[in-house]
Amino acid sequence: MRFLLIPTALGDTKPDPNAPFDEAYFDACMKFNEAMHVAGVLVASEGLQPPPTGAHVVVRGGKRKPMDGPFAESKELVAGFWLLEVKSKQEAMDWAMRAPINPAQDEVLEVRPLTGSADLPPELVEKIRRAAPKWSAVFEHKR
Repeated sequence: MRFLLIPTALGDTKPDPNAPFDEAYFDACMKFNEAMHVAGVLVASEGLQPPPTGAHVVVRGGKRKPMDGPFAESKELVAGFWLLEVKSKQEAMDWAMRAPINPAQDEVLEVRPLTGSADLPPELVEKIRRAAPKWSAVFEHKR
């Protein structure tokens, strides 16, 4: 089973953008990545660039409009993620409980299962195979 661990700021706490780089927290995150990699459960771990460096594609009335940042401030900023391949939700929760604590803000660490072919009705999996034969082989492998 695959799960995303998604840390987001809790409530109104926000890190100070002028605060110095927190080397201890960074090291703790890298050691956490290493522990999950060595355990064979880490599929990916990425940080995200700040929102002003990104873009949006807004869809209204069936029409797409690209928009560059900066954007209105979000209360739930996603700064990165961990993607795990584990045996159960409990194992994903166990890893989440070991995640480093960000000293700059209070956080919630969301644990979200990804949808795999085993989660879908067989007739939908068959439709996926017909519509996307090459991708479906990868999708079905990620149970």
